[in-house]
Amino acid sequence: MQAVVLITGGSRGIGAATALLAARHGYAVAVNYTRNSLAADEVVREIRAAGGTAITVQADVAVESQVLAMFARVDAKLGRLTALVNNAGVVDVACRVDAMDLPRLQRMFNTNILGSFVCAREAVKRMSSKYGGSGGCIVNVSSAAARLGAAGQYVDYAASKGAIDTLTIGLAKEVAMEGIRVNGVRPGIINTDIHASGGQPDRARLMAPQVPMQRAGTALEVAQAIVWLMGQDSSYTTGTTIDVAGGR
Repeated sequence: MQAVVLITGGSRGIGAATALLAARHGYAVAVNYTRNSLAADEVVREIRAAGGTAITVQADVAVESQVLAMFARVDAKLGRLTALVNNAGVVDVACRVDAMDLPRLQRMFNTNILGSFVCAREAVKRMSSKYGGSGGCIVNVSSAAARLGAAGQYVDYAASKGAIDTLTIGLAKEVAMEGIRVNGVRPGIINTDIHASGGQPDRARLMAPQVPMQRAGTALEVAQAIVWLMGQDSSYTTGTTIDVAGGR
């Protein structure tokens, strides 16, 4: 039976790179997107053109009803879930904590934290031997900001990713005896368009000198870590978060 992965935020950047790489490793891929259907369609088109299986699934992970509908669509179209990549996330313009209003904080935490929790919950219900599942993997995409704090830029984003690190550790221990492994990756400065959505389109280039390796990473380099954590080569790894940050 073909392995099935759902990748939230799969239409661009790290999510898209993970979708394409997972398909090359034999997974049937559900590419989640919130608004950019054209980008999601292009990822699916590329996977299918190479002989793979993929579908798009629209949902805002911050809205529980949409998450439930997304998982139901994956169930119906691809079958029982084997892996979840909690990649969907938002960033905002750089500012200090004392300038952050409540709507900004709510948007950040609803998407980055609550969305990941709800998606993980639904994945466990499908994978866990407690519910009749045959096991699986969850990979949570965190950020090096969780370790660094992102002072003067986006402490709220960093805090949301710190919560994801804690989710990874705690959930891994909860479901270790139920056939599910839970791990994470912490990307550092990666050359994707998330920086543009935070008002800093050149951030990867400008920050590169602060990285010990003196360059930004690529989405594919992060995807390779994610797909490794999804596969049998990491069968004794759970509760672990891998830094993909060039030494930063």
